[in-house]
Amino acid sequence: MTTTSKTPLLDRIKVPADLRAHDDDDLPQITDELRQELIEAVSITGGHLGAGLGVVELTLALHYVFNTPEDRIIWDVGHQAYPHKILTGRRDRIRTLRQAGGLSGFTKRAESEYDPFGTAHSSTSISAGLGMAVGRDLKGAKNNVIAVIGDGAMSAGMAYEAMNNAGSMDSRLIVILNDNDMSIAPPVGAMSAYLARLISGGTYRGFRNFAKQIAEMFPKSVEEKARRAEEYARGMATGGTLFEEMGFYYVGPIDGHNLDHLLPVLRNVRDADEGPILIHVVTQKGKGYAPAEESADKYHGVSKFDVITGAQSKPPANAPSYTSVFAKSLMAHAEKDDKVVAVTAAMPDGTGLGQFAKTFPDRTFDVGIAEQHAVTFAAGMATEGLKPFAAIYSTFLQRAYDQVVHDVAIQRLPVRFAIDRAGLVGADGPTHAGSFDITYLSCLPDFVVMAAADEAELMHMVATAVEIDDRPSAFRYPRGEGIGIELPEIGTPLAIGKGRILREGTSVALVSLGCRLQETLKAADELAAQGISATVVDARFAKPLDEELLARVAREHEVLVTVEEGSVGGFGAHVLEFLSNNGLMDRGLKVRTLTLPDIFQDHDKPDAMYVSAGLTATNIAATALTALGRESALISLAAERASIIPGKS
Repeated sequence: MTTTSKTPLLDRIKVPADLRAHDDDDLPQITDELRQELIEAVSITGGHLGAGLGVVELTLALHYVFNTPEDRIIWDVGHQAYPHKILTGRRDRIRTLRQAGGLSGFTKRAESEYDPFGTAHSSTSISAGLGMAVGRDLKGAKNNVIAVIGDGAMSAGMAYEAMNNAGSMDSRLIVILNDNDMSIAPPVGAMSAYLARLISGGTYRGFRNFAKQIAEMFPKSVEEKARRAEEYARGMATGGTLFEEMGFYYVGPIDGHNLDHLLPVLRNVRDADEGPILIHVVTQKGKGYAPAEESADKYHGVSKFDVITGAQSKPPANAPSYTSVFAKSLMAHAEKDDKVVAVTAAMPDGTGLGQFAKTFPDRTFDVGIAEQHAVTFAAGMATEGLKPFAAIYSTFLQRAYDQVVHDVAIQRLPVRFAIDRAGLVGADGPTHAGSFDITYLSCLPDFVVMAAADEAELMHMVATAVEIDDRPSAFRYPRGEGIGIELPEIGTPLAIGKGRILREGTSVALVSLGCRLQETLKAADELAAQGISATVVDARFAKPLDEELLARVAREHEVLVTVEEGSVGGFGAHVLEFLSNNGLMDRGLKVRTLTLPDIFQDHDKPDAMYVSAGLTATNIAATALTALGRESALISLAAERASIIPGKS
């Protein structure tokens, strides 16, 4: 990281047009200032640091060479877009990243005209960019479309589907492969930079087109041989044969931190009248900040940190995280059962399977950013008698829903889905919230769907899934720490489809599914303070429902309230259908369902999000009081609580 005593230049840049007013000689200083601004901002807010540090020069070069926002830049995935946000009119808000009311941690169309597409899940940029290019062509416009995709995102099939489509078309599309792990590129240097500059230039392209025209005069067999000879000769020099075979004109690899290499290539490509072009850029994740460069994960995601030392200020853990409890529990079962195997889609540490892999390397499979493949891969293992656990974040499992339905559920294959980050996820916001898994899994026939109320329950659900050999199963658990209860050495299998009563009452039945159970118990206390007796049920299973237990509490109570940290159409909807179809509401039972609101909730601190969602103890109690018609008690409760958002009634 370079410092300078020169007059700051970044202060003069509000939007990219201001950047383009500078000379090339100013760019190194602006690069240093941009990198320093990024480090200081993320030290305050936390967030994704390493990826942004790696694309500082590339970001600057793109906005300098291309006429944004008329020229479209799509960042895949958006966590590398912090430098882009600083340069596009959002520097004054960059220290609000991932804070309530502040900037999103990803690109967001509603946030800026410089964000043409929202990219918080990977591997979508080429598809979106091709769609934009076709839209441009049909309108007769001439602007450029540039998709910047990380090499990790190239492990997803969608990226290749898009490249295959783009390669068969003539639309001008620029794809920049940001290779930040040296996983694809050979060593880069002066020779590769020279070759990249040469083959991206008009002279070479003109000669190439002339040669193609000459070749077309010969018989088809000769023309085809000439074309292949040219491609493979260039591929030998540059390593781009794969992309050429898919119909892209390949340029690279080039040093993504060297503006003398980047600028001429980008200018050549900008001025080219070719179809799809791929530029292979090699960068270093965490570039320019020593603690990030030296970190194993290159400071991919960080909490607030000290800029001088790099030390992150994570609060002390009061209890083990749900993720670590899952991992340790699965390891305990794997010690006893050699059929237990684990699958992750490029998230070994995020799902806890990094620990599992150290002990069982031959039984751990990281398939890359390829959730569709992960699910069907697990299904294939299940057909051979293995016990696959597919550990995938709720929001990412959405990407493989057809495989869950067609390859797993219809065939009744016993794939076990460990659904991490279920429910709200705080600063990561709506793109990463696990809002829909209860709904999209509970509608599938013969699927066992569980939700852990605490970390001990999670252990029991892992044990239950191990034993389910005749159908698929899933158990969901939230991000963050558990409640700090004593844990057994190993979980005990639960009776399928059976809930538990934690507290007996007479007037109100509070039926909780999942991690809102502690708030439900507090709600029962608040009701008791108003003289209202409440039963508290931990449903444990969204499917199959504990129909016997539900029928009992429906008959014995005046009000029944369901509570879940999931979307409309989930557990509460299934309970309502059961009660209605079996005449259990005919005697006047009042049923209320508390779910996540029917919106995409913006990022905020978790506690604030629960208040906004109406899933706190006070909300639950208020919902019951409203259903009972106890307005006076509701007023009393409101007086005790300074801030209250009434529940659904």
